[in-house]
Amino acid sequence: MIHIFSNMKTKDRWLALLCVLLVCGQVYFDLRLPDYTAEITVLISSEVTDLSQYFVAGGNMLGCALCSALLTVVVGYLAAMIAADFSFDVRAKLFNKVAAMGSGEIKQFSTASLITRTTNDITQIQMIIAMGLQMMLRAPIMAIWAIIKIVGKSWQLSAVVAAAVAIVVVSLVVLLTVMIPKFRIVQRQIDDVNRLTDENLSGIRVVRAFNAEQYQEDKFETANDNLMRTQLFTGRGMAFLSPIMMFVQSCVSVAIYYVGAWLINAINIPVTGTAEEIMAAVSDRSVMLGEVVSFSSYALYVIMSFVMLLMIFMMLPRAQVSANRINEVIDCDIAVREGTETTAEETGSIEFRDVSFRYPDASEDCLKHISFSAKKGETVAFIGATGSGKSTLAGLVARLYDVTDGTVLLDGKDVSSYSFETLYDKIGYIPQKATLFANTVEGNVTFGKSGHPLTDADVDDALDIAQATEFVQTMDGGKNGWIAQSGSNVSGGQKQRLSIARAIARKPEILIFDDSFSALDYKTDRILRQRIKTDLQGTTCLIVAQRIGTIRNADKIVVLDNGTVAGIGTHEELMETCSAYQQIALSQLSEEELAANA
Repeated sequence: MIHIFSNMKTKDRWLALLCVLLVCGQVYFDLRLPDYTAEITVLISSEVTDLSQYFVAGGNMLGCALCSALLTVVVGYLAAMIAADFSFDVRAKLFNKVAAMGSGEIKQFSTASLITRTTNDITQIQMIIAMGLQMMLRAPIMAIWAIIKIVGKSWQLSAVVAAAVAIVVVSLVVLLTVMIPKFRIVQRQIDDVNRLTDENLSGIRVVRAFNAEQYQEDKFETANDNLMRTQLFTGRGMAFLSPIMMFVQSCVSVAIYYVGAWLINAINIPVTGTAEEIMAAVSDRSVMLGEVVSFSSYALYVIMSFVMLLMIFMMLPRAQVSANRINEVIDCDIAVREGTETTAEETGSIEFRDVSFRYPDASEDCLKHISFSAKKGETVAFIGATGSGKSTLAGLVARLYDVTDGTVLLDGKDVSSYSFETLYDKIGYIPQKATLFANTVEGNVTFGKSGHPLTDADVDDALDIAQATEFVQTMDGGKNGWIAQSGSNVSGGQKQRLSIARAIARKPEILIFDDSFSALDYKTDRILRQRIKTDLQGTTCLIVAQRIGTIRNADKIVVLDNGTVAGIGTHEELMETCSAYQQIALSQLSEEELAANA
């Protein structure tokens, strides 16, 4: 918890210090009230008839109450402001850290867990700050101050309060020892509920198509039931504290008045004494009555302090778990770190030198000793069976991961030496899964930061080359037509064409197509590739594909088999020398088609 607060702004720290001072003032005025109560009690028991003394004592009580109320409002306002500002900063820091993560780190935490940590966990921290600055500060100050004021007045009454405090402390320790592990489980179970909810929403079409609603409901019901049971356990456990506190508070009041009555009764009024002795005894009884009344108020303040601490302790364990989860993300080591290079002598060249790669926690390399090169303007394609490492290889160029062994050179320099801005100005990456954002068509095409300002002409050219102009013109608003979140209002092929247009508009040196033609019909696929070849001369293209027809005209084809290079060459060369490529070609085209195409 302390670690996450170490990043609090200096302004917020000064405001927190101001809250401490204001809380001290608030406690001071609160603890003055029993003194005036005792004074009024003594006046009444002494049968004082001067009403001005009552008005003075009552006026002082009213003034203290008003000052305490005013300070309470100010402290509440400052606490809410500090908590909101702190959660804003932590949320931004957490979001930026997640944005800087590579695929490996995101898989380590899972998307559902990262969402929970950015929302629910930060909310827990915000609540504990807002409540803590009001009650966590006030409770110990009030308890200590009240105890100081009652110590020495009566050891019998002090013993009653000490016994009550001991009972409350033991109850808190026992319950919190049982509850804290459960709060950790609650946060993990919230992750599970978020994951299943996201899974069901993103796959709702598949769920309906396969009549799997009941299966999904049962799976969600299990996770939801587990969360409910754990929360019921923690809720029931914490529910014991409130009646314990109320019972202790009531017992303390009864015990103080019982002991106080005994102490008052112990002061004898002499029957045969002088008038002065009788008046002195009566006065002593009046003073003792006032002390009992004030002691009762002070004791209730002590108990009230523990009630406030109770409310904090009910939230503190869960907030501690949330803080630890947030710190796990903030302290997570980023594997893919930014370089410093901003220039290169070459343009559009790529070279793999004996590259091997292994995913974190994997037992073996998924890419083994890969070596090839691509010169400026060349088209290099990658093909192979599912799981052979094609997309992983393309991701190494875009630094979604860093190589385990070997070197990937971009324009003659290690790809890891470039700053991210320089690297992604050189690369236009079209991922396997086309991703669109809730924005206009033009907003999606011009998405992100480009090395040069994008004009309307750039957008139009990119849409034209990507074969997206026709369907964009039919949309309401054309380029200003709205794309829903994740592109849910356009088809898979349309999403792929807009993703391709987004990469082309940047005019990068290198275009990486990670199976980006899979949702296109053959005609659109062929025309799009022809336009790339004629309109983007000088742009190096890396194409990951499953279809022979998409890559057969590439300058170089790299055939991957179980993470190794099975062959490199043109289509014709591989048909003669590479059995793995021949099998793929024959599985897609007949011998007659191959002969005719040749």
